[in-house]
Amino acid sequence: MIGTIVNTAAILVGSVLGSIFKKGLKEKYQTALFTAIGLAATVLGINSAVTHMNDSAFPVLFIISLAGGSLLGTALDLDGRFQRLVGRFSSSNLGQGLSTGILLFCIGTLSILGPIESALRGDHTYLYMNATLDLVTSMVLASSYGIGIALTAGVLLVWQGLIYWSADILAPFLTAPLLTEISIVGGILIATSGLSILKIINPKTLNLLPALLVPVVWFLVKGLFMG
Repeated sequence: MIGTIVNTAAILVGSVLGSIFKKGLKEKYQTALFTAIGLAATVLGINSAVTHMNDSAFPVLFIISLAGGSLLGTALDLDGRFQRLVGRFSSSNLGQGLSTGILLFCIGTLSILGPIESALRGDHTYLYMNATLDLVTSMVLASSYGIGIALTAGVLLVWQGLIYWSADILAPFLTAPLLTEISIVGGILIATSGLSILKIINPKTLNLLPALLVPVVWFLVKGLFMG
């Protein structure tokens, strides 16, 4: 799991450096960073969704995923539970930063395929690329939200660790069509998180997370009944 360990360490280092940088920033510069993060997340999310939408064989699946996922997430109050949990340890808007970080670090092709390539072929290239991106991203997030962003490193370690140890089972199932649909939905969630940071909308992004499961269920059902 050397690739995952490097990726995790990159987020920790970035979070520490960003939090140190934050201490010397005036409020107007912190506001500027919030705007930069929001714009970056929005553009990255839109780019992922639009890029993969051209390859989708099921053009309406992302709509069904978002609708069904939002209903389930709202019923479970995922966002409210998460914010209350974080609120016990921080009075700031750390919850927003953590949810954005988790989406940016974990929901992406590099973070999903990387552990599989690492486990099956000993190839850590994807994870090293991901680590480089996450180092920069965590620095920017921590410079706005503080050292608490380091908690996302633990989430990433568990996420990629589960994929790594389940690689033999997951590899045949994680086909290009499925990853395309997940990338579309994931891109929309990242863009939504960016719009939330910019205070354009207040979508409670974590309530949308179950939307990522809908394409998985769809392909399972399709495989069982449609071949």
